[in-house]
Amino acid sequence: MKKILILIALAIAFAYIPNLSTGEAASPAQGKKILFVPLDNRPITDKETRQVAEKLGYDIVVPPEKLLGTREQPGDPDGLWQWLNENAPGAKAAVVSTDAMLYGSLVASRNHELTQDTIHERVERFRSFHEDHPRLPVYGFGTILRTLLTATHSGNGMEPAIYQQNAVKLRDYSMLRDKAEMGLASKKEKRELQRLEQEIVPAAMEDWTHRHGLNYDANKALIDLTGQGVFSFLFLGGDDGARYSQTHYETRHLREYGQNIGKTKFQLTSGADELGMVMLCRAICDDKGDIPFIYTTYNTGKGRETIPAYCNEAIGTDVDNTIIAAGGLQIPAPERAELVMAINTNPDGKTGEANSPANTTKPRKGTMNFVNLVQGLVDKGYPTAVADIAYGNGADNALMNELHKKDLQFKLQAYGGWNTATNTTGFLIGTGLLTKWMDKQARDELMLTRYLEEWGYQANVRQKLGGAVWSHPGYNQQTGNLDGARDFAAKQGTEWMQDFARQNISLPAGLSLDKLHISHPWNRLFECEISF
Repeated sequence: MKKILILIALAIAFAYIPNLSTGEAASPAQGKKILFVPLDNRPITDKETRQVAEKLGYDIVVPPEKLLGTREQPGDPDGLWQWLNENAPGAKAAVVSTDAMLYGSLVASRNHELTQDTIHERVERFRSFHEDHPRLPVYGFGTILRTLLTATHSGNGMEPAIYQQNAVKLRDYSMLRDKAEMGLASKKEKRELQRLEQEIVPAAMEDWTHRHGLNYDANKALIDLTGQGVFSFLFLGGDDGARYSQTHYETRHLREYGQNIGKTKFQLTSGADELGMVMLCRAICDDKGDIPFIYTTYNTGKGRETIPAYCNEAIGTDVDNTIIAAGGLQIPAPERAELVMAINTNPDGKTGEANSPANTTKPRKGTMNFVNLVQGLVDKGYPTAVADIAYGNGADNALMNELHKKDLQFKLQAYGGWNTATNTTGFLIGTGLLTKWMDKQARDELMLTRYLEEWGYQANVRQKLGGAVWSHPGYNQQTGNLDGARDFAAKQGTEWMQDFARQNISLPAGLSLDKLHISHPWNRLFECEISF
């Protein structure tokens, strides 16, 4: 309670310090160096995250790409530790993926063959690093292993084969065990839990239990280090979880384990890919000695009580915690907010898939209510950001079409609508809180990237491209790897993206799409790198 009162007092004090309320008046970063070790080399977790901070003038120093994990290859933890130590002198902060430093990457955290001793030794390197660089704040972010939804969840090869082959039974087992421990399982569900315990292949259960145990123990050790002051902040995310699942089970226990540390030093959320952006925001806010004010508002209906797909808690709870993690302070009214975040949920609390035939430009129940909410906030001059989470893995076409028709696209402060709901809200909070220090050109460039990726590509072009590459020579229908169809996908995808942008995006002065180009760095359609 004392820490919260101090946080509020600081926030009020900073609100009255001159030259911090607008981007134009804020002092420049002047090339301050922040070390950033991303989760892997995907555009969203690496390049697109650091570009946000670079808009403020920070020098975001990242390891050579050969040290980072890819889809097929783990990163090099030993090389990353050497790089981190060599580059620490002169840095203002280090924002570090614990998954990269312990396992090599997000994918490697799921399918590695490391021993507990190796993982423990790498955890302890954080202590040594802190002792060697005691004045350098370290912001760590890591994941709690996901619970597979199906045997092909997000592609083959990202978990051990024996785990994937038993994924559905393990998913159901973990769901029922989670519910049983919470006292929520019915008698029928308890019987089903016992049946699954007998049916699951022993080798699969052993592998699954062992991997989750290694990850869980490592996260407990990271929490211990946070309590000892090694991390300035530790942000853990439950990757691709569900309301009841092994991911939720471990999240509950880890939250309890770290409950004495306090929310201003340690948080858990439902997510993975957005964690680096949130911690980069926190590092910058701490460096500037500022606590940005943010106001949140939701669409009609379930609103903040919505439990989106791939998440294990209500979105309102997750947003509240992420704001604290990012270094912001949520306030109860929009008038003094430096960011107003409008969150687009479906009134019934359900999450659709952006590639569903239901995701059309025709307004649904709640669409116009939310558009009018955004219009009202913009008309009042509030710096408004839109978190578009009605659908997973892409934008809401009906919403985006209406924002386009009302010429609201570039009157916003920030936008997000990609992958899971918390990927969207977390990345948007991290980006949005930093926009107060940016000029309009920088904000527009960031927003255009999000419109192209979330709306143009994920919600529209990707589906067309999927059909086009399916029968193309060289495409691997079993794994989804583009392989010999990669050049075709880039060329055809670029053409369709250009067509989409011309019809749907009203560019402000200073932006051009003459050089728009897309590519697929992870050799599959899901990830897209956009340049313009």
